[in-house]
Formats: sequence, C-alpha cells, structure tokens
Amino acid sequence: MNAETKDTLVTVEPAQAAKACVIWLHGLGADGYDFKPIIPYLKLPEHLSVRFLFPHAEEMPVTVNGGMPMRAWYDILEMNIERKVDKAALIRSSERIADLIQAQIESGIPADKIVLAGFSQGGAVAYHTALCYPQRLAGLIALSTYTATLEEITRNRSAENSNLPVMIAHGTMDDVVPVLLGEQARTVLETLQYKPHWLTYPMGHEVVIEEIEAIGQWITESLAS
Repeated sequence: MNAETKDTLVTVEPAQAAKACVIWLHGLGADGYDFKPIIPYLKLPEHLSVRFLFPHAEEMPVTVNGGMPMRAWYDILEMNIERKVDKAALIRSSERIADLIQAQIESGIPADKIVLAGFSQGGAVAYHTALCYPQRLAGLIALSTYTATLEEITRNRSAENSNLPVMIAHGTMDDVVPVLLGEQARTVLETLQYKPHWLTYPMGHEVVIEEIEAIGQWITESLAS
C-alpha cells in the first residue's frame, strides 16, 4: 500500500485500483496518523482492494482540557456521564465526513463498499454520519465511544441505513469513556431496530490486537457481502 499525506487527511492506497474504502476517525488530541499503523494487523484480503482514509480533525480549544487548542471533532463542555458536548460542531464535522464519503462515491467506489469507523470522539461523529447518511453504506465501527447526538440521529436517521451492520467494541476498564456509555449506545441502537455486534475487551481507552483482528474479520465480511 502507498500512503499519501495531505493537510486534511492521510490516504493509504491498495496495491490495485481501490474497490472499497474505510474512513477512520481518530480520537481527541490525536490525528490521522493514529490508526494508520493498524492496517497490516487487520489482515484484509488483497482482492478487496481497500483504500483507507484517516482524516485529521481541526484544531480547536477544548473546554474540559482548560481551553487548550488540540485536534478535536467538537468541543467537550463537561466530562460527566452525560457527556455535554458542542453538538453544532459535531454535526459540522459529520457534514465534513459526509462530503468525504460523497467524494469517494464520485471517484467510483459504491456507497455500499464504504465502511465508516471511529474511536472515542471520532466514534460519536461516525455514529451521527453513518446513521443519517442518505445512501446505503457497508457498515459502521464504533470503538470506545458513545452517541452524543441521539435526538438528532433519531429525528434524521436514514431509511437506507435503517439496518446498517454495526460493530461496537469497548474496554471494560475504560476510565475515559466508561463502558456504560458503550452499553447505552448498544441499547439505543437495539431500540431503533439495529442489531449491533457487541464486543468487550479487558482494556482501557485503547485498542488491542485481538480487537483489531476482530475488526479486520468484520470488515472483510461486510465488504464481501
């Protein structure tokens, strides 16, 4: 695979012409490089010809970090269990990712061969984007995250993605985004008639090799269907 870096994202191309795409959103304070090293550990079959896009969030002051500017998809106003966030900023980030999906479609990759993945903050944006996107996607991967825009998702969710395959993974020892928030997201999706694939691991706010391998298998199955 060849990697290309731009101001807004890191692109990793497959050896052959891309037939599918995974768009992966990083967490608070990280950037698009954060998850690039996991690609080989996903062990995706070469014939899937998957392009990876790792967009960088913009820099902005983050209230819970004393107003320090850092890469963030939205401001977090309070770190309580309810996770008070700047929903308007989250939705703007979601619109940016929707534009990125559309650009992939225009490049020749069908919407149903595009997987959206997100970790922590990136996962909250991924939830909103995938569940509200107007064309059928291949799947959604939500890692160590939560639903921050439940009312907006419920009101605007897409009929085309009403039975979207969803994988949720969370660490049972996560002290940044407690596993309770992941469980709440799963319950919300089940209430909305989704059938999320739920996995937990004895880890903190991170990813582990067993989880990465499970993600790779899930992506393979989602893109092969």
